[in-house]
Amino acid sequence: MLTAVMGEPFDNYDNVLKAIRIINDPRGFGIAARRITVSTCGLIPEIMKFSQEGMQIELAISLHASDNRLRNRLMPVNKKYPLEKLLKTCREYSQETKRQITFEYILIKNLNASRQDAENLASLLKGMLCKVNLIAYNQIDIVGYSAVGRDDVFRFKKVLEDKRIPVTTRKPRGEDISAACGQLRYVNMGKS
Repeated sequence: MLTAVMGEPFDNYDNVLKAIRIINDPRGFGIAARRITVSTCGLIPEIMKFSQEGMQIELAISLHASDNRLRNRLMPVNKKYPLEKLLKTCREYSQETKRQITFEYILIKNLNASRQDAENLASLLKGMLCKVNLIAYNQIDIVGYSAVGRDDVFRFKKVLEDKRIPVTTRKPRGEDISAACGQLRYVNMGKS
């Protein structure tokens, strides 16, 4: 998979598509379209536009919550594009493209990692061509959230599997040196 810089790719839609075409072109990097993933916070108009591009690019949506109240807190874009509309758009995207969508879900202790959260998520995604990528939160003390344990991840995953929602778990890397996703930025804040 090709990893790019941070930010919302659909905020720069035209240039992201140009870059994808160069990366995919045999005269460029020659990376297969199915090995390229665009990860978005869920900009509905751009998701629909992307569905018309005729490319076999993978689409990932940063979800992180199974209700609007919590997603509004974690992902303020949800206030503009609430879960119901986003998931309706995702269903339409999958029907149009015949492509599976990956929903990224960071598990945060005492916030979105309970059995009920898993049940709610399974209910939201039932029947959709999708998979869930569970990501254990990487501890960043100044943020105020707590990491889940391996057992928590396993229990959440099992609920989804029992509800026939395809699910993977991301293997944590770099946490031991504070270089995991989200950590390095906070470790180096104020050191410039």
